[in-house]
Amino acid sequence: MLDWKSRIVVDPEIYRGKAVIKGTRVMVSVILADLADGTSREEILESYPTITEPDIDAALYYAATLANESVLPVRLDSGGNR
Repeated sequence: MLDWKSRIVVDPEIYRGKAVIKGTRVMVSVILADLADGTSREEILESYPTITEPDIDAALYYAATLANESVLPVRLDSGGNR
């Protein structure tokens, strides 16, 4: 498994803290949206020459990690308070 943490950074100074490929201004969300739209890896690499094939893999592993996060339900009382 690829260590996505070595390729993806979150910096408040870049795109308000959105996840980007390290050393670039290419947002992970853009790569994921392109893949979801059916854009090939080759097309993505042509569009963003500062990224590599392992960067695309890292974006996918990052998304998988986020999708695997546990979400705890918030219990509210009858008044809508936590």
